[in-house]
Amino acid sequence: MDRLDDMALFARVAETRSFTVAAAKLGLSRSAASRRLTELEARLGARLLNRTTRRISLTEAGETYLVRVQQILADVDEADRSVASLQTAPRGVLKVAAPMSFGMQHLGPAIADFLSAFPDIEVEMDLNDRFVDLVDEGYDVAVRIGQLKDSSLVAKRICPARVVHAASPAYLTRRGVPRAPEDLAQHDCLIYTNIPQGAQWLFRATPLTPGAARGGNHDPDAATRLVKVNARLRANNGDVLLEAACAGVGIVALPTFICGKALAEGRVVPILQEWAVNRSAINAVFPANRHLSSKVRVFVDFLADRFGPNPYWDVGLKLG
Repeated sequence: MDRLDDMALFARVAETRSFTVAAAKLGLSRSAASRRLTELEARLGARLLNRTTRRISLTEAGETYLVRVQQILADVDEADRSVASLQTAPRGVLKVAAPMSFGMQHLGPAIADFLSAFPDIEVEMDLNDRFVDLVDEGYDVAVRIGQLKDSSLVAKRICPARVVHAASPAYLTRRGVPRAPEDLAQHDCLIYTNIPQGAQWLFRATPLTPGAARGGNHDPDAATRLVKVNARLRANNGDVLLEAACAGVGIVALPTFICGKALAEGRVVPILQEWAVNRSAINAVFPANRHLSSKVRVFVDFLADRFGPNPYWDVGLKLG
């Protein structure tokens, strides 16, 4: 019996709180299981279990060790299954959720190529800007943009998501170009409503910006601005906001995967480039599951290869 076997035995005892039950599941006698756990504790130099005639409980060291052991055993199991999955062609129905704008502009063409590459997979795609519950609603994978809060999901980064503040040349000629975030109080802004605090825009000065902190003792928030903006238009869809910005209605804050083409064509121009927005990313997320299916694995890898660290919609953009 090697160290992994000892770990598996310890995990079984910890989960069942019984040497008898754990030993039976692993094909051992109770005395052999007890002896192996005693030898494990001796090797570690720490007591993992409190044993009485009536119950078994974990010590503080045992609780810490159990967390690491469970992760190690899960990783070993996943390694075995990842090799086995390579021997089975991905197949079946893949249920995908994605935001509307990203789905229509970029995921749609990608899905066509994905289906060509994997003829035994069928895709059911739901494009919706609402926050879906993957487990309760039965999705295999979702594309999500921005910060991830659900710790029960596994995330794989697909590509960066860069946010730009922009307005049409006609609007800036008519209303003037904002030079600092506070200037937005005198402007009309276009607000995306599907995020918390959509009417408050956060800016951080870049290191070369006058007034940004430069070494020594300083306030880390000195170069941060949280600005409440005036909403001329509120919408839960970025494409609607972009069209309004191109028409000269106001200033918009949008990811470049939505406004990249309009920027390249000059229909909108970037502003306040010396003030950076928090870095964000586009991620593929799926329920934590050590038995991850091959159809999900190949889809996530396909998207990461397709968009990558330098997505095509950012190529050629002259941004600060």
